[in-house]
Amino acid sequence: MSNLLQTLAVVLGAALVAAAIVLLKGRFFPVPEDAEPREDVAEYIAMMVGVLYALVLGLSMVSVWEIHSGALNHSQDEAGALHQTYLLADLLPPDRRDALRTTATAYAVQVVHAEWPRMAAREPLGPDGWGLLNQLRTVSQASSQDDTPTQQNASQEMLAVLTTLDDARRGREASAMSSLSTVLWVGLVIGGTLTVAFMFLFGIKRSATHVVMVMGLTGLIAFTILLIQQLDAPFDGFLAVTPQAFTRYFPFV
Repeated sequence: MSNLLQTLAVVLGAALVAAAIVLLKGRFFPVPEDAEPREDVAEYIAMMVGVLYALVLGLSMVSVWEIHSGALNHSQDEAGALHQTYLLADLLPPDRRDALRTTATAYAVQVVHAEWPRMAAREPLGPDGWGLLNQLRTVSQASSQDDTPTQQNASQEMLAVLTTLDDARRGREASAMSSLSTVLWVGLVIGGTLTVAFMFLFGIKRSATHVVMVMGLTGLIAFTILLIQQLDAPFDGFLAVTPQAFTRYFPFV
């Protein structure tokens, strides 16, 4: 909240300074009554507001798209690594194979049913999933002298896959906790308001045409802001990343 207040204070302060300069200029350097109106100044200001707002929109869209894409990629990488671990268990001795498959299945259940709702609420994943990941490492490292070279190689490969799973899990948690900067949200709201408001500075003889233009621009800006808001929550909303990557490999969860 402090960042939001600071941003609003800076924006409001800059606007007040500009207003004071305009008032002082009008007081000490008044425009002659016979001077022609300078509509080109208003058009230039409106154009610059539109350009600057387009930059804010573009920056915001890129930011939230990277968050959403990262969440999807991390989830797919994590599910793929977990499935690969499950398949590599075929090369281990029966006792370790069963323990690893049971733990991998429990991990998938934990992710789908416990962690996904937490990510939708922007909450930490909790310790249970990390505990299951540590159990997978323990089972993978529990080699003995009786293991064949194939089983030893499978254990080493499984540890490498679990490292990938660990990285993807951390990335998924980071994506769930990430959000668009407060400064950009302020710019989106203020810029959108100014862009629509400046459309009333220029008269259009056909009122129906003016209404259609204002409605179209306002609707497009509202749609873009809503799209940014949905992409900003990668695990919530109608554009949310689903646990389909896990349920595809573990359909019984």
